[in-house]
Order: sequence, then C-alpha cells, then structure tokens
Amino acid sequence: MSEHRRKPPQSRGRRAAAPSGRRAAPPPREESGGSGHRREAAANAAEGAGRRAARRRPEPPPKKRFIDYPRAQHTGARRWLPSWKQVLGSAIIFMGMLVGLVGLAYAMVDIPDPNRAAESQKNVYYWDDGTEMVVAGGGDYNRQIIPFTEIPTDMVDSVVAAENATFWEDPGVDLKGIARAVVNMAQGGDTQSGSTITQQYVKNMYLDQSQTLSRKFKELLISVKVSSDVPKEEIMAGYLNTAYFGRGAYGIQAAARAYYDKDAKDLNANECAYLTTLLKGADLYDTSGGTGGAERAAANTERATNQWVTVLDRRVAVGNMDASERNEYTEFPTPQELKPATNLAGQIGYLKELADNYLINNDDIDVDADKLAMGGYSIHTTFNQEMVNQMEEAVQQVIDDNLDPENREEDEHVQFGGAAVVPGDGAVVAIYGGHNAVEHYLNNANNAGAQVGSTFKPFVLAAAMRDGVRDPKKPADQPDKDRTPISPESVYSSEDMLLIRTYDGETWYGEDPETGEDKEWHQPNFEGGEEGDITIRRAMEISSNSPFVQLGMDIGPATVKQAAMDAGLLESTLGPADDSVPSFALGVSTPGPIRMATAYATFAASGEQADPYFVTHAEREGVSVYEHEGNPERHFEANIADNVTDVLADVVKNGSGEKAQQIGRPAAAKTGTTDGNNSAWFVGYTKQLSTAIGMWRFPDSEDIDPADRKFLSMEGTGGLPKITGGSLPADVWVGFMKEATKNDPVEDFPKPGKVGEEYRGIGTEPELPDPPPVEETEEEDEPEVDETEEPETDPEPDPPADPDPDPTDSCQPGDQNCASGGGSQGNDSGGNGLPGGGNAGNIEGGSGTDSGADAGADAGADAGSGETDSSGDSDSGASGWWSGGTG
Repeated sequence: MSEHRRKPPQSRGRRAAAPSGRRAAPPPREESGGSGHRREAAANAAEGAGRRAARRRPEPPPKKRFIDYPRAQHTGARRWLPSWKQVLGSAIIFMGMLVGLVGLAYAMVDIPDPNRAAESQKNVYYWDDGTEMVVAGGGDYNRQIIPFTEIPTDMVDSVVAAENATFWEDPGVDLKGIARAVVNMAQGGDTQSGSTITQQYVKNMYLDQSQTLSRKFKELLISVKVSSDVPKEEIMAGYLNTAYFGRGAYGIQAAARAYYDKDAKDLNANECAYLTTLLKGADLYDTSGGTGGAERAAANTERATNQWVTVLDRRVAVGNMDASERNEYTEFPTPQELKPATNLAGQIGYLKELADNYLINNDDIDVDADKLAMGGYSIHTTFNQEMVNQMEEAVQQVIDDNLDPENREEDEHVQFGGAAVVPGDGAVVAIYGGHNAVEHYLNNANNAGAQVGSTFKPFVLAAAMRDGVRDPKKPADQPDKDRTPISPESVYSSEDMLLIRTYDGETWYGEDPETGEDKEWHQPNFEGGEEGDITIRRAMEISSNSPFVQLGMDIGPATVKQAAMDAGLLESTLGPADDSVPSFALGVSTPGPIRMATAYATFAASGEQADPYFVTHAEREGVSVYEHEGNPERHFEANIADNVTDVLADVVKNGSGEKAQQIGRPAAAKTGTTDGNNSAWFVGYTKQLSTAIGMWRFPDSEDIDPADRKFLSMEGTGGLPKITGGSLPADVWVGFMKEATKNDPVEDFPKPGKVGEEYRGIGTEPELPDPPPVEETEEEDEPEVDETEEPETDPEPDPPADPDPDPTDSCQPGDQNCASGGGSQGNDSGGNGLPGGGNAGNIEGGSGTDSGADAGADAGADAGSGETDSSGDSDSGASGWWSGGTG
C-alpha cells in the first residue's frame, strides 16, 4: 500500500478539544481528477436548498399567557369569544368560590336562641288621656305551646300535604320549589314563597318579617343548619305553635279553641284540613270575615271551602290519606262564631277591635294584620274612659229598670248599640257594643243591620234645601239649575194613605210582591193619623210619613242618597235609591250607630263633615307609624246645615224628641221606629257631642238555629205596647248625654237665615187667595184655622189653637176636630190603655196649648200608651206616625 493512500491517524488532541457531547465533523475529502466540478455543483445546489429552506421556516410561537384572553390564535370576533375550556373553567371557579363563601357563611351563622326569639311583643292601647286601656296582641296573646305528641297526626299530615310535601326528607330548603315559585311569578301566576315548613319556622322563631335579600339568605342558611341539628318533629311542633291562625289565635291549641272550642288533640281530620287553610292567610279564610267583618264573611267562606277541598285532595295525592277516608269528609266543618280572648271583657274588646281595624284598613297606614299580630305597637285611641263607662251605665240602668227577660218573653234578645262622636272632628269618644265583648261578639256600635227609620228624615230635608225639588216639566235627571231649593216652611199633605206620585205628578206604580202586577202606593201614617196640609218643619216634629215620602220623590231618592253620603253615611249601607223606591225616605237603610252619630255631627258642625276615627297616633319601638290629621270637608253650606239643626231643635221643643230637654242645654234630635217595631232609635246632638242610640231584638245565641236568627218585634218589650225611639232609646240617650256634657259650656246653636222657596207639594190644597185688605181681620181669619190647610206665613208656626172639643166627645186618631184639649184627651185615651190612646193624647197634646201638650204626653206615657210612638216614635205628647219602615 502506497504511502500517499494511507489514512492519517485521528488526533487525540482534536477529540479532546471538541465540545462535550458533540462529535467533531469529519475532515473534507479531496477527490482526484475531474471531481472538482462535481464538488462545485454540489456546493451550489446545497446553497440553493438552504435559501429555500430558510424561506419556508415558520415563525417561532408567541410566548404563552396564563389566561389566553383575548385569544391570541384568533382574529376578529372569535378573538373575543371564550373557548369552552375557559367557560367551564370559569364556572368551576365561580361555583368553588360560591361554595366556599356559603360554607364560610354557614360556619359563621349560629342558630339564635329560640326561647329569646319567641318572646314576641304585645300591643299597648291607651285612652284619649294617655292612660293605659289594655295590653293585648303579640305572640303572648292567646297562645298555648303544646308538645308534638299533642298535635294531631291529621294536622301534621294536612300541613305537610298543603305546605311542603318533602318536609320529612328535604334539607330545610327546597331549591326546586324556589325555582318553581320564581318561574310561576315570572309567568304571571300567583305569588308563591317557595318556602319550606322549616323556613317558615325559622322566620317565625328567629327572624323578622322583612322582605329583603339579606333576610332571605340568612333564613336559608339557618334553615339548613336547623334541619341538620334539630329533629323534624321539633321543627313541626315549633311551626304549628308559632303560626298565626286568625282571631287572635297563635298556635294550633289557641286556634282549636277559637274555631272549634276544643283542645288541639281532639281535632278531627276534617277540622284539621280547614285550620290548614288559615295558614295561607287567616284574614282571607276566616269564615267570620276576618278584619273585614260580616261584609266579607261570605267571600271568605267560599275561599275557605275551596281550599279545604284542596287540602283533603292533596293528602290523597301525597299518600298520607286513603281515598276511602277522604270520601267521608263531604261537609265543610263550619267553625263557631268569632270569640275574642277573655282578657277583653266588657267594652274593651269592642274598643280594641275598632282600633285594630282602623289601622289595618287604612291605606295610608303601613300596618297589616300580620304586623299588628307581631306586637310592639303603642296605640293611642280616641276613646274617653269616663264617657265609655257613662254610656254603658246608661244602657244598664234602662235595662235594669225596664227589662225582665227571665219572666217576660218579649224582653229576651234585646240589644242596644250606641256611639258618641265629636262634631267637626270625627273622634269617636264612646261606644256601646253590647253587654260583653267575650260573650256578645258582634260590635253593635258598628253593626250595619238595624234599619234607622225616621232618623233618616233629616237627610231628606237637607237634600230639599241644598239640591231642591225637580221641575215636573223636565226630564227626571235634572241639573241644579232646573231644580228649586225649598224651605222647611214648604207645605205637603199629611193625609193618611196618601197616593204617592212621581215628581211630575203622575201616579206612581210599583210591583205588587204577591201578584207581580203594577200597583199604586198609598202611604199610611201611624194608626191613621193626619193633620192635613202641614209644613215640612211640622212633619219633622210629628214624624209624619206621607209628606216625606212625597218630598223624597220630588227630590229624587238618588239625590237624597247623595245627601246622606255627604253627611257621612256609607253607600254600602244605604241600599238601592231611585224613583222605584219611594220608601227610601223612610229610613230603610242600615248605617249603624257610629255612622248615624257621624252624620248628625255634620249638621252640628254647620255642614263640615269629618269621617269617624278611633286612633290619634301609633308608634312601634319609638317610631311613629301613624298620626291622625284632621281634614273635615264642607259638604253643606252653613245656613243649610243650621236650618236642619233648627228644625231638629223644634223636634225637641215641640215634638217626638221632647225627652232631650232633660239634659238642660240646647239640643237637636230625631226619633225613629221601624216597620214591625223591629228597631227604635234616638239620635241627637249638642254643639259639642253627637250621639246615636239604637235598640232592637235579635237572637244571636249559638243554641239558636241560624235560620231562626232574625229581627223580632219589640211589641210588649218592657211591658210597653211598642218600643219607640222616644221611649227606652231616648232614656239611654238622656242618661248618657246628661253626664257626658255636664262639664261642657252651654252653647246655643247658630241662628239660621232664610233658605229656599216656600213650596207646595203635590197633593196639597191650592193656597187660598189673600182677602181684600179692608176685610182682613184676625176675627174673620180665625175660623179658617180649622180647614184642611194651615197658615204658612209664619216661618215657625205655633201649634193651632182650635177650640176645645166637647170633653164628652171621643177623640179618635186623625180627627182634626179634636185638635185641642190634648191634655184631657191624652189622659183619657192613655188611661184606658187603648191602642190609639197614646196617639190621641199625643195628637191633642201636640196641637193644643203647651199645658195641654204636656198633660196629654204625660198622661199617655204614664198609662202605657204614650210610648206607642203615636207621634211617629215619641212619647212626648206630640202627634205623628210611622209606616213602611219608619216612625
């Protein structure tokens, strides 16, 4: 082998010099001969490939970010859209944080002390002078805590089925239920709470009733903790012992007593189903009407019946009642009538009820039944303790002196109702609601059930003077410009059985209830009495019916109704009033004592009407929740109202309200006795106080079938032929007002001015032309007084002074020729006790001299016939009559 072909040995030093881990490149090989061109071409090719490779090499990737947002690998809108990984990761992180926060909050929240939280507050009620009247309401009011073992299984199962079917298994909250409630409300369905029984228990025991997110969140946390730490049986017992069932009953034991007068452990499944309905809102399902009273009873009963069926059906659906057992309960378990708590005896229960309802039903006051039931309120009322006692004593005195229900059947079921109101202010200072609020549950002072009779006639007079009678030549619906306001000296016929006509003089026809055919209406007067054509003033004094019925038709019953409402009566108590109801003027309405005293107070205040109120101010925990602001409104011009007062003052001076003179100060009043003698009224006022007293017979004992509970006649009550407004109701009025006003200054009523035209009503005799002046003498005019019409030139005519009849003649009711000698005639007829004796004595007493009037009245009253209200409801000795719901 030649030496020049030998491969040179590898240098050890060069390998050692090479970098660690890298192999040294082999040395270039030299080719012989023509290999140089090939090497050059290969080099050129390698250089071109390198340049192309350099052009195709990608850019190095950007540096990665921890959160790739906006997304670097995308452009446009996609750059801002998060990836599913980002969405999922964010959700996981959020849920983790939420769970952590909830867990932290859960760990930090402690279950409050239930004993401390259950110490609910009471409400304190004050008299008008700031002294304490009663402490009532709140959680401690009418509540008896019982253990779970004494709660009927049927009650538990009914509540679970109706309120929370998953109660025994859920963790204290029902997220599905909450979501369901939210969706339902969002879709316009009924408002739902989505709360479990545990949540409601927590709210009742530990929290307040505020509707805030923070309170709701706290409720959820405590509910979960309570559910995990407290046995379900204890939660159920706590809920049923704290829930409000209405009627002042807190808890199932108090509710069982309030609605069924039995212990909770004795309730059956049917009764439990009804009591469960009350948990949805006691005020809506209490068959007595709740705070809405009797007017809402029917609607509440219908709601309760429907919900009762739902509860029973629901029990079958959730499986805690067999269908066969369900079919046994087909009759609604009607609760007993409302029974207030026993600590509200006497008048206190009625006073508290009025104050509560005033706060609850006033839209301007942020107090509802639930808030009031929680307690903590200081309620300052308008009630004067001394006056309340005086009214109660006046009623009791009349009862003790006149009624003997144990020995006289006609004295059974007699009731009184009364109210006293401050004119121009509306404050109700005294009421008489019944003999005892824990035994007689309906408040008679607010009872819109008894017709008011002739005490309604002042509203007819007010409408006549303010709005006027209609033009008989124009359509029935007339504006003020077509009407003619008239004065109290206007003349109308007092004819017994007067044919009633429409305002345009046509005969009025009404449907005969027996035959269904059209029939004329002839208005009777009491026992046929009549005085011919008389002024409206005189008709008011003697309470004659026919003049007011025709006057009411001339004005229009709808207009009379508006006048009554303007005075203060509620439309809901007045009934239908149009030209088809001529008897509307005779007091077939049922306003109740509070509203009657309020309406008369409008006249006492010279036409300024003030709504009645019972609370002056109220606070809760030192914060004012209500402050009464007086805002009387003028509904009658002062002169019109003062003319009404002037006429009613004459009723006291000369007519059926004569007993009111006994209080020793100026008074205006009206009596009223209704058809069938079912009720009797005396309503009157001084400048400082307006008082209404009603009397009626109505059996409301629970041992009497509801179908037999209706107004009864008072004929024979108290040993009298009839109870009239001028008899026992007037005695109560006088007994109360004499004491209640004894410290008031003696004030005269304003002297009214002239008002309206002296109008002659339909059916009166034409006014005789004035005789020539030269022939006009008193001697020649004297005999004309005995004709069918009275002189109308004197705005306040004295009773006609006709010659005395022959003492031996018998003076019959309605005999105008017996229009004097009232004393002897009243004495004779009254002494004989004839049905018309009082009437005759009163007629003559009213139309004779003052001494004759007094003698006739006293004799007729003493003999037992003057009390028959022959004067329309008076025993005063003045004449008058009632019929068709009035007197």
